[in-house]
Amino acid sequence: MPRSILPLLKKTLFRFHIGVYRLTGGHVLGRVVGAPVLLLSTSGRKTGRLRTWPLLYLIEGDTYVVVASNSGSPGHPSWYLNLRSNPAVTIQLGRLRLSVEARTASPKEKALLWPKMIGVFSGYETYQGRTRREIPVVILEEAQ
Repeated sequence: MPRSILPLLKKTLFRFHIGVYRLTGGHVLGRVVGAPVLLLSTSGRKTGRLRTWPLLYLIEGDTYVVVASNSGSPGHPSWYLNLRSNPAVTIQLGRLRLSVEARTASPKEKALLWPKMIGVFSGYETYQGRTRREIPVVILEEAQ
């Protein structure tokens, strides 16, 4: 398959995933590879348009944790760049929507959370091996 088709295929699959997730309240495609999925919505840092991505997550206390792996690509995923510009984001878990503040885990927090995220999806370890960049762990805390 030509590389130029991969971004379009990925975008199409994400749109399908998001549509089915929203239509079914997460009953379908609310879990992938055995892990729970949330929908993260950010404001585009360049356009200001709402952008949504399905992400695997972990609940840690009263926070949600996601990984900005971008499948081990050299650059950060666009959703991560967006939330660095504007950390006020929305997540959807099933039919529940929450306003949250996103932040990158500190090195100490990441040391604790990274093994737990590997437990959610072992592929994160493979992804880190594919790239020189440090893959960020992101903490999502309910907005006050």
